Amino acid sequence: MRTPRARPAHPVLWAGWAALAAGAVLCVIGWYGISGERFAERQLPYLASCTIPGAALIVAAAVLLAHGRDALAAARVEELYALLVTDGPGDGEQAATGPVAVSPELLAVPGGTLYHRADCPLAAGKAGAVPVDERMRAQLGPCPVCEPDT
Repeated sequence: MRTPRARPAHPVLWAGWAALAAGAVLCVIGWYGISGERFAERQLPYLASCTIPGAALIVAAAVLLAHGRDALAAARVEELYALLVTDGPGDGEQAATGPVAVSPELLAVPGGTLYHRADCPLAAGKAGAVPVDERMRAQLGPCPVCEPDT
């Protein structure tokens, strides 16, 4: 069984959070500067230097965070694909395409709709698994994982 390992945060996510923080700080500074000025012509420098760039940074942060989450999801899908198709992440070798289970004994799990080979990962070690007779075999379907009919 593989142990879960810590995933490093994607750099685009860090950039998005940094841009969001910087944009929020600039908007607060702009608001504070504007609130202390009575005349509109004295408020314009705060708009130009703080509030508008702060709002632009917040929009950029939203784009970066959305892109970073997509990239993180794609990396997770690739990791899952590597676990399912290959022997492990990063080894590049195809897994053997042999049978998952080879036992001639058939088992059924109580409440299940399939019958399995005894060493099938879906039935092995399950409490209450019972041997399958011909009557049960007619009522249940074959497991697609261990393929007991082949």
